[in-house]
Amino acid sequence: MTITSFAQTFGFGPKAGVNLSNYQGGNIQTEAKAGYHFGGMLNFGFGNVFSIQPEVLFSTLGAKVESSGSEADFKINYLTVPVMLKFRTRSGFYLEAGPQAGFRLSESVPDQTIDHFAKNLDISLGAGLGYQTNIGLGIGVRYVAGLSKVGDFSSQEINPDFKNSVIQGSLFWVIPIVKE
Repeated sequence: MTITSFAQTFGFGPKAGVNLSNYQGGNIQTEAKAGYHFGGMLNFGFGNVFSIQPEVLFSTLGAKVESSGSEADFKINYLTVPVMLKFRTRSGFYLEAGPQAGFRLSESVPDQTIDHFAKNLDISLGAGLGYQTNIGLGIGVRYVAGLSKVGDFSSQEINPDFKNSVIQGSLFWVIPIVKE
């Protein structure tokens, strides 16, 4: 009889960084808008190279939108919950991918007659890469592509068939609690 053992680790820690967000699709003219994210994460390692990393982040997204000859900054604050499957090499480099749910907290859509511009739930997929030291300090870049429409409204000027598109740069620290 053979018994196979897998190393298991657990850690948690803070994460913060910058967002560069925009809208993809629809009939609106947009430019990217800078924002930020911060929050915490858990990291459940299994085997020697794989881990699952759920996160809870406050994240500001949006875009500079041109409509009817004027430009406005659309800003939506989300509580985002990505769950990433990570593959980490022994040298510290990693790849990650997974789903993300975003829960709308507030929105700022100046000079618009649209009530409740953004939907309450935004579903996305993320993928990224980065580097994490043996003591848990890390840096990463992630692209998050929206799967659901940002808004569900009717407007003569804006076709609501557009989705979030975000590039994130982050610094983080996974503090090890269990290390086998």
